[in-house]
Amino acid sequence: MSEQLVSDLMRAYVYRLAKTGQRADGRKLTEPRKLSVETGFVKTAEGSCRLRLGKTQVLVGIKMSVGQPYPDTPNTGVLSTTVELIPMASPTFEAGPPRPDSIELARVVDRGIRESKMVNVEKLCITPKEKVWIMFIDIHVLDFDGNLFDAASYGAAAALATTIVPAKAQGLGENFPLPVEHWPVSVTTAKVKDLLLVDPSLDEERMADARLTVTTDENGDIRAMQKGLSGTFSYDEVKRVIETSQQVGKTIRPLLRPS
Repeated sequence: MSEQLVSDLMRAYVYRLAKTGQRADGRKLTEPRKLSVETGFVKTAEGSCRLRLGKTQVLVGIKMSVGQPYPDTPNTGVLSTTVELIPMASPTFEAGPPRPDSIELARVVDRGIRESKMVNVEKLCITPKEKVWIMFIDIHVLDFDGNLFDAASYGAAAALATTIVPAKAQGLGENFPLPVEHWPVSVTTAKVKDLLLVDPSLDEERMADARLTVTTDENGDIRAMQKGLSGTFSYDEVKRVIETSQQVGKTIRPLLRPS
């Protein structure tokens, strides 16, 4: 049986099932997969999180170092986000330099954190124009079963929320918690023909015509959006995606905050 025929049959199955309001794993169309959050997983990092979204699994580590600020933001700390698509996580991942999809993933996670002002970077200034704290967010994909945008975003948020700035080791006083002030949550929706599926699994992602990731904060305000794939969304569909993202965000956000 050809790969194209298998793809067509799978697409027809996914759509037919979703048309009845069901999905292969038993979820509703607007229901995300089960989320598991384990912080403090890497003891040598300033903050870390091992996160599972369904069968998708990521490991996020936060490292803090002292460096120079950017010339255009001389009084604020610096944020740097990278993503590693480990070959063992998926047959489609290859070793080598960063691929376009890993670069896009890093930018989407970075933008959600940055634009929501999750971390008060002004409090990470040590000496204006000379010395600031730099946050390195390293995201490693351990197992890929769809929707890395949300899994990586949740893992980064949970890791940042438990990060301790190592000031004492730098001779800069006592250690202190990273100044986290806002709580961005991204929610990705895949469009399969005329249906909208929240938190797509790998099979659903493969069948999707379009994808839209919306990041909202604790007030429901939109902080970032990312459109993917070649399909389109109507104005009403975008409104529905945003409203669903706001509602799902309310259920996800408490799971990312320290207990």
